Amino acid sequence: MKDRDVVLVDAGGTNIGSVRYALARLGVDAALTIDAARIRAATHVILPGVGAAGPGMARLHAAGLVDVLRALTQPVLGVCLGMQLLFEHSEEGDTACLGVIPGEVRKLVAGGQRRVPHMGWNKLVRERDDAVLDGLPDVAYTYFVHSYAVPAAAHTLASVDYGAPIAAIVRARNFVGMQFHPERSAAVGAHLLERFLA
Repeated sequence: MKDRDVVLVDAGGTNIGSVRYALARLGVDAALTIDAARIRAATHVILPGVGAAGPGMARLHAAGLVDVLRALTQPVLGVCLGMQLLFEHSEEGDTACLGVIPGEVRKLVAGGQRRVPHMGWNKLVRERDDAVLDGLPDVAYTYFVHSYAVPAAAHTLASVDYGAPIAAIVRARNFVGMQFHPERSAAVGAHLLERFLA
């Protein structure tokens, strides 16, 4: 994978270091940037993020990256908050997002054994086939930390059950999102990052 030119968009997420380290374990030295030309030139773009939708979008607007990201045609991966920003709108702060995938991010509802935030390991349920999921074990767990989520819908490749099915992996055209943290999801997370880069 040394021929890949991977960039991480600096949207202020606190998981950037761990994502870079996970990529380094796969032999990928990913540059961290907010430079529009650098992002356009990359073969793969990753939008990480931990935090809130409003500040995340504000940083993208301030950097002049909203239209840049919307127009990308190479593979783009949104991780955690980065995935949520790919959608049209978030209830968190009533935030207009990038809108490259139809749908709304909603606050999780606590109940019974379900706490908010949803934190810990949860089992992926394959919803439809996609190259991103090739080679994924039938039983695959990934690590989640989030209080907002997208209900499973047409663009969902894999879901998890948290009272109702919520989107864990989504795809629309060249845009892929992972609600969990692949960089903290052991071998399954590494495999999914490899599939995205492939």
